[in-house]
Amino acid sequence: MKKIMVLLLISSFCFAQEVKRKLVWEENFNNKDLNEKDWNFEVGDGCPNLCGFGNNERQIYTKTNHEFKEGNLVIEAKKEGSKYTSTKITTKGKKEFLYGRIEARAKLPVGHGLWPAFWMLGANIDEIHWPKAGEIDILEYIGRDPHMVYTTLHTQDSHGNTINTKRTAFPNIEEGYHVYAIEWTKDKIDFFVDQTLAYTFNPAVKNEDTWPFDKPFYIIVNLAIGGNFGGPEVDDKVLPQKYYVDYVRVYQ
Repeated sequence: MKKIMVLLLISSFCFAQEVKRKLVWEENFNNKDLNEKDWNFEVGDGCPNLCGFGNNERQIYTKTNHEFKEGNLVIEAKKEGSKYTSTKITTKGKKEFLYGRIEARAKLPVGHGLWPAFWMLGANIDEIHWPKAGEIDILEYIGRDPHMVYTTLHTQDSHGNTINTKRTAFPNIEEGYHVYAIEWTKDKIDFFVDQTLAYTFNPAVKNEDTWPFDKPFYIIVNLAIGGNFGGPEVDDKVLPQKYYVDYVRVYQ
């Protein structure tokens, strides 16, 4: 009986926490065009400032490698002649968030060389630069490592071959849609895939080099091709491939 009461109390507490959470922003991709009041297109290959986006990525980002279909943003990775093309969108300068639950529901593309992601960067990156501004990788999937989801943070203290990362097996991750989320507080960041807690980041010492996550961040959705992490080889036979994003939501 005592055990049942404890479980009921835990359930009630969790429900109360859920009730307190409020949806503060959402993007459902229901329009025929990108809502550029909230989103930016990032175009090009990163040159001249950051060619290959610092990772030797092979894609050129355009404003045309996507469509809106049945309430989804559909990003398409293609090979056009000798060039690879894709789409990247960000909320930089338009929608920035500090703490809360940030989530996306998405269906992954598959194939060696593909690198879909849902992630965040510190809004002050232009002033203090990467990695000091911080990076939160809510979802990274690389086609050369099937059935695995990567959840990672980059800070001044730990970047490059970061130790702040987790590679988690999900045997059916390529099948259908899944929800990728963080629960972010002033003390820690929990990473979820559907209902599964994949990783928790909670450094014992929090300073500007280990915990830049006390300032606003903006959201990024993209499909990279190749690169140091996603590639380097790309299996051209799998292209084109599509990355479906049903929604992005922020609760606080």
